[in-house]
Amino acid sequence: MLLSSTPIDLADFSKGITFSALDITYLKNKESELSESERKYQAIMESMQEPVYISSQEFIIEYMNPTMIKRTGRDATGERCFKVIHGFDEKCPWCHFEIIQKGDTNELDIVSAKDNRSFHISATPIAHADGSVSMLNVLRDTTKIKKIEAQLQHAQKMEAIGVLAGGIAHDFNNILSGIFGYSKLAEMHIAENPAKARGHIRQILKGAQRATGLVQQILTFSRQTEDEKYLMNISVVVKEALKLLRSSIPSTIEIRENVFSKSLVMADPTQIHQVIMNLCTNAYHAMRVGGGILTVELKGCDTREQDCPSDLNLPAGKYLNLKVSDTGMGMDEKTLAKAFDPYFTTKDVGEGTGLGLALVYGIVEDHGGHLKVESVVGKGSTFYLYFPIIDEKIAPVYQENDSVEIIAGGTERIMVVDDEVNILTSTQEFLKDYGYEVSAFSKSRDAFDAFKKDPSQFDLLITDLTMPKMTGFELSTGILKINSDFPIILCTGYSENYDEEKILKNGIKKYIQKPVDIQGLLPVIRKLLDSRTTGN
Repeated sequence: MLLSSTPIDLADFSKGITFSALDITYLKNKESELSESERKYQAIMESMQEPVYISSQEFIIEYMNPTMIKRTGRDATGERCFKVIHGFDEKCPWCHFEIIQKGDTNELDIVSAKDNRSFHISATPIAHADGSVSMLNVLRDTTKIKKIEAQLQHAQKMEAIGVLAGGIAHDFNNILSGIFGYSKLAEMHIAENPAKARGHIRQILKGAQRATGLVQQILTFSRQTEDEKYLMNISVVVKEALKLLRSSIPSTIEIRENVFSKSLVMADPTQIHQVIMNLCTNAYHAMRVGGGILTVELKGCDTREQDCPSDLNLPAGKYLNLKVSDTGMGMDEKTLAKAFDPYFTTKDVGEGTGLGLALVYGIVEDHGGHLKVESVVGKGSTFYLYFPIIDEKIAPVYQENDSVEIIAGGTERIMVVDDEVNILTSTQEFLKDYGYEVSAFSKSRDAFDAFKKDPSQFDLLITDLTMPKMTGFELSTGILKINSDFPIILCTGYSENYDEEKILKNGIKKYIQKPVDIQGLLPVIRKLLDSRTTGN
């Protein structure tokens, strides 16, 4: 009870006193419940293994649980959350407080700039009596999970490469047979019929270009890279993947291609390539006995025009539909229900890991897409993939470029370094034919000594990356220490330790994948030499 007493007359207590009693049992019970609730809330927050913090609308930290304090190294209550938690000087680029203010939750995956660790963040609104809203953030460290996913994804890539190995070997042998044959013909006709020999040499060059393209496709497919999305035209990747598949799928399986859409989506070309290879390889396995038809289609659809499937509940908008279908054995309902489970496979032991469709599903989800599969036993399966179309009117970053600009040579002095004698000699002779003065070195240490002795005697360096004792990268950095503006072209066949970004950051002007098109190298050389002269 809440008891209170008040004199009727403050000057004369003898006139009496008014007593009142208010039953506050209900309020006391609510206070007790609230106190108990706060204790439970505090116990929950402090026992959580995930870092948790609450921030105000002004991004001021209002609470940190012990795990978050351990992560940051101190209790930073009252400080700016973006600075303390992630090391930014302004609001985090992924923060959408307006969503929280509306009373909605927000979940996203981020990489913290503070320690480069991956986190899944769940942000939830906390409404206050004065109308303000705070944001409760729970961080789940997904760094290990992301690494395991990347390893599984690469393992599945290697599985698919194993499936394609026979077809790749077959295609390479055909290319090499043509090169050997035309080489012999050119040798026979070079004296009495030079024009005919030139025709044979052109065929040799075409064969070499086909082999180069095949190697590049294999490297693209097997490359271990971080997820990097571009605004791109998926049809380019679909056609690349089908080129690689044609050489490995037997002639009993017909490939039908209906790829015309030029719509743009935000995607990682390597992962899209992998999705197509996985689905098509599965389709091939389903038709190994008796053959069949593999159909790959790419077209647009719009939910507002009701030409997208209603059962997927796609958000309103335009989508790019990638459809892969086969006429194979199909799947029953039990198999279909488990198709996307990791490690589930209907293949014999040693034929597959069961990761293919699980990774396809993960990649599609990561791209904000949707996936649907239909299958009938004895009639085949069809996979429908839907990716949101980006309406921005800009050219795709990822695109093919077949044009080669040929520019005249010059008289500058070029240093060529390569431990492969054939490459060294052919490059030297070619550049000399275009007027350049060329110094050739098979050892990078000799090249460095020559440059150090007199840097003024050279105008440009073309070097291989992988060489004994002193790599091309070490040679380049050594030369750049002497002359920081010296133009260098670094060439490589394949390297796990270096990528283009790392190489260019160190002052090297151009990074080129081998085999190098020597004639295509001419405009690159000319551009670097001219820019050095003009200062542009």
